[in-house]
Amino acid sequence: MPAELLLPSPSVPVSRTAYWSRLLPPLAALACVTRIPSFTRPLWNPDEGYLAVQARLLAQGGELYETVVDRKPPLVPWLYEATFAVTGSGTLAGVRVLAVLAHLLTAALLASLARRRWGDRSGRTAGVLYLLISVGLNPEDAQAATFEAFVLPCTAAAMWCADRRRWGAAGTAVACAFLTKQTGGAVLLPVLWLYVASGARRGGLGRLVAGAVLPVLGAALATDPVGFVFWTVTGSGAYASLTGSELHVLARGSVNTAIVSVACAGLIAPVARARRAPTADLWLWLLASAGAVLLGLHFFGHYYLPLLPPAALLATAALRVLPYDRTVTAVLTSACACVLFLTWGVLAPRTDLDHARRVAQAVSSRTAPGDAVLVWGIHPETYWLADRAPATRYLTAGLLTNYSGGRDGGRVGERYAVRGAWTVFRREAVSAALVVDDSRGKPYGPERVRGLRRLLSAGYEEAGTVDGAVLYVRRG
Repeated sequence: MPAELLLPSPSVPVSRTAYWSRLLPPLAALACVTRIPSFTRPLWNPDEGYLAVQARLLAQGGELYETVVDRKPPLVPWLYEATFAVTGSGTLAGVRVLAVLAHLLTAALLASLARRRWGDRSGRTAGVLYLLISVGLNPEDAQAATFEAFVLPCTAAAMWCADRRRWGAAGTAVACAFLTKQTGGAVLLPVLWLYVASGARRGGLGRLVAGAVLPVLGAALATDPVGFVFWTVTGSGAYASLTGSELHVLARGSVNTAIVSVACAGLIAPVARARRAPTADLWLWLLASAGAVLLGLHFFGHYYLPLLPPAALLATAALRVLPYDRTVTAVLTSACACVLFLTWGVLAPRTDLDHARRVAQAVSSRTAPGDAVLVWGIHPETYWLADRAPATRYLTAGLLTNYSGGRDGGRVGERYAVRGAWTVFRREAVSAALVVDDSRGKPYGPERVRGLRRLLSAGYEEAGTVDGAVLYVRRG
């Protein structure tokens, strides 16, 4: 789509209806094009598999933070569950469509915010730039329908509402961002900045606080208040520690930072110039998002997605005062980077997915539909692909060993498990008709986890291997 069509030269302002009727169709087309790789495989990463298994269990009567657990708030699991009620639980196509809509909504909100501040052309620039850079990560991070994809429209909506002094709605959007993923709550900082800068009365602060607090309280009451607080706030101390994996984690952070820099190559120079513009709230939004990337000290690629909306707006703020050819250059550079990442997404190898499929096929062939299964690994999608229920609420070995943070061996073991997890695991795991040791030499293998060795020696015997995974069936 040529930049000239999307970013025409300045002209007489048009009506709101005419503006959006002209802008939304190309934005929608661009959102669809940039998500083509998303629909080329059944799932992209273990987070999608985890959410799919959670949604199935919830639909079967499971209780979040009790019989179905994760270190995340409830909004996205509920979204998956609702989508599966419409599309069936055997496909992620429905949630992938919702992810496309989430990116489109984010682009539209950014366009609206930029248009209000700087005019029609800036609105078009912001929306297009965001969609072009939104794929600028490893495809398994950028194309997946996971937490960050649904955080983005919430944070953009919070800033959009705050910019219009709609404090109650801004607080509600902040709450939705937090309930999608905890780090989404970082957008509260720039929202508060806008509140103070606006000179609003105290009643506005009350509406902001009520909007931010009441939905969170409602979600806690709708699940299990004690479990909600534990799984979303207090129960992740070992997960958030860098000790023992410093070089491993910092290397990942360096690589993902470099990848995002390539995607934003067309924006770096304009953003550097944006420091001269009155964009303090946008800089605070960017810095708060950067703090969210640092929080937990893991630097996974999808953690970087919330940086992109404020980056697009900061670049737009600078481009509006630069010669028009700089805008065209920024868009074309971003478009070239977008093509590069889309090509990567189409051609990306499917090693983990192929492995999970082979293991899932073996699980399906060796068990009946009603049998419970224990997959000892970090690929919860195996349960979903095999259409078998997990024997335990802990869908990955990470919750029982702390390996889920992508550790390289340090601080991995039973002592670093979620508090109380092994007591529950020992009670639940014995129901498994089949145990799959999918550790494949990782530091959470049976040779290093006494609790798993005891389970296997007490009631199971080896029955073969599949692609490096060892199968154990119940004795007798």
